[in-house]
Amino acid sequence: MMTPGELLECGPVIPVIVLDNQETAVPLARALCAGGVRVLEVTLRTTQALESVRAIAASVPEAIVGVGTVIRPEQFAQARDAGARFAVSPGLTQDIAVAARSAGMPLLPGVMTPSDVIGALAAGFTELKFFPAQQAGGVAMLKALHGPFPQVRFCPTGGISAETAASFLTLPNVRCVGGSWLTPKVLLDQKDWPAIAALAKAASQFTRG
Repeated sequence: MMTPGELLECGPVIPVIVLDNQETAVPLARALCAGGVRVLEVTLRTTQALESVRAIAASVPEAIVGVGTVIRPEQFAQARDAGARFAVSPGLTQDIAVAARSAGMPLLPGVMTPSDVIGALAAGFTELKFFPAQQAGGVAMLKALHGPFPQVRFCPTGGISAETAASFLTLPNVRCVGGSWLTPKVLLDQKDWPAIAALAKAASQFTRG
């Protein structure tokens, strides 16, 4: 089982993917992997999400597919059974932490404040999602959090674009960023897989501090 720390080292960008049609899941995953992006977060915001995860896990073995927007304990076992290898949540509760461990699912729990970080550390998590990144203070906030929490590594997500990702990745406590710009709805609707592969290739070439 991959640890959260290993997950964050797989690449500088984790695409945040919203899929309304499971038929696009496999070609999308192949396009992202072709561009060098292997860690794929499929959000549980649509009715097609779990079946999309199942399809990717079965047909694109080079992909490391996981689920995002996990907000209920029962979703961990459902995602594991569909083939997900990790989970991302926008926040953290005791029930979420217990369910993730019970399902054997590596979890990146979301935090926004210093109190959130303290709570996550107390629950045993040192790799965290900083969310919503831009709205919660962006680069300046992450710099401020590094002082009291030097042991924490973040994946900021929320409002990050191809133009702003590099500024986050220069920070010593940021190992990757999450973003939806790799899989824009217009390209998904057009099934423009070469364009998505090109976006993934550009993202995979970001350097980290």
